Amino acid sequence: MENIDFLAVGYCSNDYLAVLPEIPLDGKVQILEQMVQGGGPAATAAVAAARLGMKTGFIGVTGDDEHGTRIRRDLEQEGICTSAMKIRANCASAIAYCWIEQSTGKRSIAWSRGDFAELKEDEVDLEMIRQADVIHLDGHNPAGALAAAKEGRRNGIMVSLDAGTLRPEIRELMPYVTILIVSEDFARRYTGENDLEKALLKLGENGSEVTGITMGCKGSMMLENGKAVYCPAFKIRAVDTTGAGDVYHGAFAVRYFETRDIRVSMRFASAVSALKCLKPGGRTGIPTRAEVDAFLTKQS
Repeated sequence: MENIDFLAVGYCSNDYLAVLPEIPLDGKVQILEQMVQGGGPAATAAVAAARLGMKTGFIGVTGDDEHGTRIRRDLEQEGICTSAMKIRANCASAIAYCWIEQSTGKRSIAWSRGDFAELKEDEVDLEMIRQADVIHLDGHNPAGALAAAKEGRRNGIMVSLDAGTLRPEIRELMPYVTILIVSEDFARRYTGENDLEKALLKLGENGSEVTGITMGCKGSMMLENGKAVYCPAFKIRAVDTTGAGDVYHGAFAVRYFETRDIRVSMRFASAVSALKCLKPGGRTGIPTRAEVDAFLTKQS
């Protein structure tokens, strides 16, 4: 079996993206730029890890349609191992339609998860799990994700969770997570605290080695020795913010595995996310390790 450093388990889709002068409501605009590329939180995090030099794999589900073929091909072109993915016969794959406002880089997304059965517990390649250094989850495919997390922790493997949306199944997954990084919305809903610093402290009671909150253009905050530490976002002119959070999670897990340093990893992940936002699409701008190092050198 091929050695895997970073193994992502979760959601993958085929994304149709259009750059617009403005996002219309009950109106029409001309498309300025358009493209089709793979998407999904865990899948995009896997692409980030691959470009940062990790030997990477992905476990998820597609249908046997043309969208599924393209999803798998996009991952394989990044050097990502897809041998443990499941292909459902006579099923539609997940797709998304993304509108990106040219002047701000903000986006709106409409999506469909497809009509296939999600990853089952007994469909997870446990041998591939045991070979990995980092398991990264996005909360999708909950039965499969839980099996992966449990096997990972049994074998002393770092487990990272991108918790963007509060789903009931995520609560069962959280005790097995090493790196828990959530969205602002998740933090407030899960803890009942509107103040994010208070929410972070409550989240820390879960017992994860790393606990953090991403805050978009306001940066991120994490617990270090029981106190909140902040990392501002790099000041850039964003072209497209699609996938910025997905990329942040993948990059943080990669760098934290290498260093076990929260602040270094926050800054590194922020740089990767910023560079991604300089080009349209969730994956087009994901940088290589050399590009990240050069960017951070200039910033310092």
